Formats: sequence, C-alpha cells, structure tokens
Amino acid sequence: MDLRYSRLKIIFPIGLFLALFLDGSLSNAFAGHLFKYPYSSVLHLVLLWIVFAIFLDDRGELPVGLWAAFAGLIFDWYYTGVFGVYLVALPLVVYISRQIKPWLDLNFLTMLMVYIINLTIVEAFVYIWYLIGKVITSNLADFAVYTLGPTIAVNLALFVILYYPVRQLYLKVS
Repeated sequence: MDLRYSRLKIIFPIGLFLALFLDGSLSNAFAGHLFKYPYSSVLHLVLLWIVFAIFLDDRGELPVGLWAAFAGLIFDWYYTGVFGVYLVALPLVVYISRQIKPWLDLNFLTMLMVYIINLTIVEAFVYIWYLIGKVITSNLADFAVYTLGPTIAVNLALFVILYYPVRQLYLKVS
C-alpha cells in the first residue's frame, strides 16, 4: 500500500465525522430556513461524503460500508433516537452504489444523478420506517411535496458547491 492511499484511509473517516457533525450543526443553525412549516429540508452531508468516497476512490478498497453503518448508528443514536433507520439505510446505498458504479461513466452529472437517487432511497426508507413505527402519520403526497422535494433541492445545491473541492481532495490523497 502506498503512502497516498494510506492518507485516504485516514482522511475518509475524518471527513465522515466532520460531515456527521455538520449535518446536525448546520441543520440547527439554519433551522428557520430548512424547517419552515410545512416544508422540511434534511441535510445529508454524510450521504454526500459516502457517495464521493464510492465514486472517487479508484481502488475501491475503503471500507465504506462499515464506516457507513457506524455513522448510521451514531446518527440514529444522536439525531433521530430511532435505532436502525440510518444504520440500515446508509450501508444499503453503499451496496447499491457499488453495484451500479461499474456501469457508469463517472462525471459530474452521473454522480449528481446517483446522489439524487441515493437521497430518494434514503428519504423513502426513513419515511417508510417511520410510518411503520408510527413515528409519523403523513401521507405519501405530503412527504413528496413537503420533505422529499425540498430535501433534494437543498442537497443538490450542496453537491454543486462541494463537488469540485471534494473531488480535488480525493485526487490529491488517492
């Protein structure tokens, strides 16, 4: 293993936990804008970091699935209080992304579409989990209009802003 790749194995978990911290901190700081009734926009910086790791790690040797499960457990414990939601959802999108990666031409638009699909999967998974657990009672149309749409819009903007700097970071250390 060369030195550059070993740096990636250190930088990835640091970035993951920075994203985990920023998910909560930015949500709290911008709560007045993100959670303006009836709309709710959920930041998914952890998912963004994971998608970048899957698609920008050329070797594919990072244990992204294990880190995703660990981050999901921390996310469930600290932010949601409902165990299992993100613990299952994040490794699920890692698995799906790794399965489709060989079939894709990796560029900005492809990664953006994969990220939007993964956002939709995670948000739908959380919605169904909460619906089954009777944590929420909203219908599918309300979820799509008031949560999924705004969440995709906010995270789309974050993807566009962060794509180039994060890509450069991965290219430097891997």
